[in-house]
Amino acid sequence: MNTSVRKQYLLQGLSCANCADKIVREISKLPDVRQAELDFVTSVLTLEADGPALPRVEDAAASIVRRIEPDVVMTQRSAAPEGPKACCAGCACESAGRTGAHPHDNTAPGREGTLGFLRQNALKIAGIVLYIAGFFMPGAARLVVFLAAYLLIGGEILLRAAKNIARGEVFNENFLMSVASLGAFAIGDYPEAVAVMLLYQIGEAFEHFAVDRSRRSIAALMDIRPDFANVKTDAGVVRTAAEKVEVGSLIVVRPGEKIPLDGTVSDGFSQLDTSALTGESLPRDVAPGDMALAGSINLSGVLTITVTKPFGESTVSKILELVETASSRKSKAEGFITRFARYYTPAVVGAAVLLAVLPPFLIPGAAFGTWLRRALMFLVVSCPCALVISVPLSYFGGIGGASRDGILVKGGNYLDALARVTTAVFDKTGTLTRGAFSVTEIAPSEGMTKERLLDIAAHAESVSGHPVARSVLAAYGKDTDPARIERAEETAGHGVRAVIDGAVVLAGNARLLEREGVAFERAEAAGSAVYIAVGGRYAGRLVVSDTLKPDSKEAIARLKRLGIEKTALLTGDTRAAAEAAAKELGIGAVYAELLPDQKVEHIERLKKESAGALMYVGDGINDAPVLAIADVGIAMGALGSDASIEAADVVLMTDEPKKIADAVVIARRTRRIVAQNIAFSLAVKGVLLVLSAFGVATMWGAVFGDVGVSIIAIINAMRALRRPK
Repeated sequence: MNTSVRKQYLLQGLSCANCADKIVREISKLPDVRQAELDFVTSVLTLEADGPALPRVEDAAASIVRRIEPDVVMTQRSAAPEGPKACCAGCACESAGRTGAHPHDNTAPGREGTLGFLRQNALKIAGIVLYIAGFFMPGAARLVVFLAAYLLIGGEILLRAAKNIARGEVFNENFLMSVASLGAFAIGDYPEAVAVMLLYQIGEAFEHFAVDRSRRSIAALMDIRPDFANVKTDAGVVRTAAEKVEVGSLIVVRPGEKIPLDGTVSDGFSQLDTSALTGESLPRDVAPGDMALAGSINLSGVLTITVTKPFGESTVSKILELVETASSRKSKAEGFITRFARYYTPAVVGAAVLLAVLPPFLIPGAAFGTWLRRALMFLVVSCPCALVISVPLSYFGGIGGASRDGILVKGGNYLDALARVTTAVFDKTGTLTRGAFSVTEIAPSEGMTKERLLDIAAHAESVSGHPVARSVLAAYGKDTDPARIERAEETAGHGVRAVIDGAVVLAGNARLLEREGVAFERAEAAGSAVYIAVGGRYAGRLVVSDTLKPDSKEAIARLKRLGIEKTALLTGDTRAAAEAAAKELGIGAVYAELLPDQKVEHIERLKKESAGALMYVGDGINDAPVLAIADVGIAMGALGSDASIEAADVVLMTDEPKKIADAVVIARRTRRIVAQNIAFSLAVKGVLLVLSAFGVATMWGAVFGDVGVSIIAIINAMRALRRPK
């Protein structure tokens, strides 16, 4: 049986969204390719194929890239580059083995950047000078000057169009602009012909700027990737690539350095800047025994950390992978625009041909030149650039903006789902409460002392890792004696059955004692009751209470202000504790004392009753099945939790419920921006297409309908990059 292999590649120089779509469509059709994804904004191509066939798939994919975009270079992407950081997102320098400074199109401002820009665009600048001069030229000189300006400004577009036609790629923006501008020359509209190419180049430059800005925003996030690790050895401290450090190694992190791998502090005291992971500016104090996560910055003291996870499984690696692949999960709007552009361009070219040819034959006195001019304007207006670029850019901006706030959204489809949420369902413990339990009541039965009851409960709960069990052990305050425990069995959603000092002990919730047929006194306290039975007789109970997080109440109130009126609490806790919490928080429905499978049943029913999408917010570990079936699963407080990152659609890197509302705000804003761009682009283009067909619009109006609309849509899309206020 062949094992599938997944690899990533950088497509350096990719700047055409339509071409990106064509590339991934053709690669997906290759034999042996199981999956192909291309993130246009980060220029990352992900291929999954059968291992033995991968070299053949790589060659075929590279051939497709060269055919569709000859200037794009496909190189294998390094997972964790050593040495100097890659200078920009989408740069292939790291994979090509180059280090150090090197020139780029987005050179930093200054003398070098300006000179570089002038050198790269010398021909276009000369063309602009000639274009201005052409307005003052008489007779035949006017044609010569405008023609020279046209070739200098638009020569590369003509060349791209010709190459595309030779490869069978006819219907694209280059073709539309070339036909329209050449046609304008043919009918004597020289200034307009040059203007079409000039303004199209300006629009393309603005597109590149917008995409580069988005890439730089992601590059800033990617800066959390560590460069190296200082490994402590017998020979001293050795600088080593982070991916080569083994679990159990000791690493030294000095002030100002990034923590390269997840681990536990074994020596030293310091403060950590976790803002790149969580979006929070306040530093976190760490001491021996505390967890230190990769990507955090050590602010003060020297730390010695014992590595607990390899680089590939560290928190920073998982976050980076999540962010990098998010754009590959397309929203419905993105999918629609991709399909729309595929059929739209050939359709409008056909309509333009009919507009130029049919009226002179069907309408008496109609001049061919008049209708040709209208058809050319029709072609200019019809270019779909505004939609093709602005829609995916909006979603990418929303995902990037959320990431900088510690909210990781796994794709544009989940942003869409978040924007449609009308029902919010919450787990209680660890989600809306601190998850820090303490024993608040010990109530022994007749003939039992508090000390004896706590001793039995502690030994029974010592086999469990549940937060309630840990609180019982904390209240006991002593080490338990494993020799006293003969057998122990824990049942999820019930509790523990053990043999302690030769007697059968039950320690758990009411369901456990009811199942075993033990009569007991049910507690009505606002907390979790741990009922104890010894030898088949009720021995007493312990009440364990939790406290709400400080911002839980405000989080629920904000969601209601956002129009999410239907709220529910699903918990395995007692009804009294659940109802007390729900009342204080303002949550409508309460479903308590639930087993994991019962939570699933309730979610499925609530989904059917919901007018829009349903989101479930849980801790991401115990609630994995529920997170999976919700329209949007949100994992709370997922910092360092592998299980939550895997299970949820949205991951909140802090324990703050307030970020649930932030995520909804970001999603709705992104969706609103996308809707604005689609409506604006289609409306303006629709009006101008009609006006062009009837001869009302001018070539200048047609150019605005293309370039102007694109620039406005892109500027609007870039608003999605902003963090929520």
